[in-house]
Amino acid sequence: MVQSQRKPNLRESLNLSKLALAYPWLTLCLWLIVAVAGIFAYSSLKYALFPDITFPVVIVQAETSLQTTLATEQQLTTILEQPLQSLTGLDQLNSVTYPGRSIITHLFYPGQNLASVQQEVEAKLTEVSLPPDTDVKVIPFNLNESTVVSYGITSQSKSLTELIPIVQTQMIPTIKSIPGVLRVDLLGDLSSQELNQSSETSLPNHSFPSLVHLNGDNALAIAVVKRSDANTLEVVKQVQAAIATIQPSLKDIQITLAATQADYIREATQATIEALWGAIVLAVVVIFGCLRNWAATIITALAIPISLLGTFIIMAIAGFNLETITLLALALTIGIVVDDAIVDVENIVRYLEAGSQPRQAVTEATQEIGFTVSVTTLTIVAVFLPVAFMGGTVGQFFKPFGLTVAAAVITSLLVARTLSPVLALYWLRSKNNRGNNHGDFNSKLISYYRRLLQWSLQHRKTVIAIALITMVAGLGLIPLVPKGFIPQLDRGEFNIIYTTPLPKLDQIPQQQETEANTSNQAETNQNFAWLQQLAQSPARILLNKTLRVGKEIEQVTLADPEVQSVFTVAGLQGKPNQGKLYVKLNPNRTLTTAEIQAQLRNKLPTIPGVQISIEDIPFVDIESKQNLQIALAGDDLKALTQTAKQLQKKVETLPGFADITLSNESENIDSLTKIERRNGQRVVFFNANLSQGKTIGDATEELEEIAKPLLPQGVTLQLSGDAALSSDVLGSFAETLIFAIACMLLLLILLFGRLLEPIVVALCLPLALIGAMLALLFTQNDFGMIAVIGTIFLVGLLDKNAILLMDYINQLRQTGLTRTEAILKTGIVRLRPIIMTTGSTVLGMLPIALGWGAGAELRQPMAVTIIGGLITSTLLSLIVVPVVYTLLEDFWVQRVHQKRS
Repeated sequence: MVQSQRKPNLRESLNLSKLALAYPWLTLCLWLIVAVAGIFAYSSLKYALFPDITFPVVIVQAETSLQTTLATEQQLTTILEQPLQSLTGLDQLNSVTYPGRSIITHLFYPGQNLASVQQEVEAKLTEVSLPPDTDVKVIPFNLNESTVVSYGITSQSKSLTELIPIVQTQMIPTIKSIPGVLRVDLLGDLSSQELNQSSETSLPNHSFPSLVHLNGDNALAIAVVKRSDANTLEVVKQVQAAIATIQPSLKDIQITLAATQADYIREATQATIEALWGAIVLAVVVIFGCLRNWAATIITALAIPISLLGTFIIMAIAGFNLETITLLALALTIGIVVDDAIVDVENIVRYLEAGSQPRQAVTEATQEIGFTVSVTTLTIVAVFLPVAFMGGTVGQFFKPFGLTVAAAVITSLLVARTLSPVLALYWLRSKNNRGNNHGDFNSKLISYYRRLLQWSLQHRKTVIAIALITMVAGLGLIPLVPKGFIPQLDRGEFNIIYTTPLPKLDQIPQQQETEANTSNQAETNQNFAWLQQLAQSPARILLNKTLRVGKEIEQVTLADPEVQSVFTVAGLQGKPNQGKLYVKLNPNRTLTTAEIQAQLRNKLPTIPGVQISIEDIPFVDIESKQNLQIALAGDDLKALTQTAKQLQKKVETLPGFADITLSNESENIDSLTKIERRNGQRVVFFNANLSQGKTIGDATEELEEIAKPLLPQGVTLQLSGDAALSSDVLGSFAETLIFAIACMLLLLILLFGRLLEPIVVALCLPLALIGAMLALLFTQNDFGMIAVIGTIFLVGLLDKNAILLMDYINQLRQTGLTRTEAILKTGIVRLRPIIMTTGSTVLGMLPIALGWGAGAELRQPMAVTIIGGLITSTLLSLIVVPVVYTLLEDFWVQRVHQKRS
């Protein structure tokens, strides 16, 4: 008795439509205000490629008079590392030790305050006891402080030496004064600043001595670095305006755009917005095709822009941008927004078709469906809110996603429950005595579905067996689907990073004579002397050598007809033996970026001692970022290096691995010029790029299998870079998915007041798996971060269909119908809205799934997953949900009867 009273009260409390219909003009005015405010909010949102995330990094640089790498490691590096490993929010602690120098890099979890972590580092350093002559510097910087645009500066009448003061006085001050600009680095100026650290030091670039080439010509360059909280497109726009103002006053000086992030960001966001519009148009087409009623179609379609405008208000308040992740969220919610409106409006139309007058139809239809729509929408919020509060890097990355989805879903619920009924009251009219106006196709479809449903209820074991086979098949497909992290983007730009060999000891000019000594100690002393002298003339010799190598690579690259421009810098972040070529491809190229990279690898010259790596543009501003990185960790450096070389030898013969490098190739511990450590352990890094379509997940699994038999005792394999992120992402999302499902089921228990419906939903969730995996396998999209998002979305959509069926079954049974009669009638009544919502979502995802436009690789896996999973889950749930519902109820009744007897 208590339960029968509770449900109507709850259903009544969730019926916002009753209040909206009582005050229709107030409802319309409120939504008009939301729409206007949403337009202003939209105009305030900025475009970006990814969410604004702070990547705090603190470097501790310590120098002392110790003359060997081993002694420096023992007496300086390890002493510094011990207290620093306990820092709050520390993600990774890396160190590089040279003779007399330690450089410890602290990578903190994103989103933390840089000033706070710097203070904590400085406080920890007061606890350590170091050699008396040690000089320690703490250098904070934010990886989000990225170079957003670079310009090459050349002149036919002036030398580079003559250009330097002009650039320093007439260009840099103007650009530096632009809001959002952190600094302007001058490149190509050998005298800009003396090199005061070793050739391997990784520090932020502050105009270190460098040499520049632009499309084969010597040049100067300026690199504009934005502040961490500045918007890339806005900064670049203002810099371009400043350059246009400066250029007329600099006669005989050419200022050429060399590199920028802005073009791709603009193209990618525009492509996503176009896909979003395509989704809206196709969704509306489906609605009209099913309802054949212009007024009902317009009412349903209006829910989309109104819901989006309401979401823009929340996004503006939260400080989000219109970037890949939030735009994906908006594209994703089109299906949900349409679903809510479709279910409400379709139910009203159904009552009108039965002959009810408009007010009666709207009142009764919204009362009947209001509880269902509210429950399904709230469960989707329960599914996606945990995504917004995931921890670590992934959590920071997807916080805007989860909150944007939640905001859009709640807004769409309010629109469907208030605005849509009011508009229906004014615009829709009764269609009494018109009979079935949906055509023979719908009649035949309903008749076929009724027979199939009736057969299924009579053959429940067969249906369950088919469902189980389908679920097992879906699980079996998972190992066959390529696994990745973030898909490789066809950006039309990439980097070529190269490293020239360091000079041999007898080639290095010595300031003082050293006694001929072949002992290891003497050799180490010479290495130390070389490191000290590298800041002087040898550094400049190395820069010239590095530029010459860059020219060789540049000539081959520019000869490729698909290449538009090449911007070469010799001397990266204080490393005179390292250079970078930024390669910009022609916009009308016939090949993808990956295909051009593969061709170029075969064309580039083999230069003795030179390591060349063709790399994608990294998501954060770091000079070098190979796809795959693993660390061999242990105490024995000789064993680490030997194992790394064995692994390199085996992997070099395998397809899909390219540009393989090791961070340390010296097995003689006494002559080491550097020792690398990671989280307190010695390491040697194995780095490689991936080609021929090999994904990070598959490559990592293959590499681990090869490495296992090679690992001696005391040596372990640790994932790093994208390999570690890929593993963390899948693990984090698995935990989040379980938590999201638990939240959803708990909410269903609270709303339905019993366990039957939540258990049916839980048992039917795997039905989406077979379609999702088949779709990914067929299209060869990675099952990675973006596809997992689509999988979470499928959970919410399948949940909506199941609740839509079960709630109406329960309502009909309360009117006196038998269970079978209620199920069959529910099937007939709910078939149309389920097909409409599925069709509109599938077609809405189609523009994204087709992979058109810049950045399509990021969007496509999500859409493919949703389309495949939604088709199979809808077809199966229309049959399996009623069957499982009856089986569980029979089991429940039987158990109760057994207990009573």
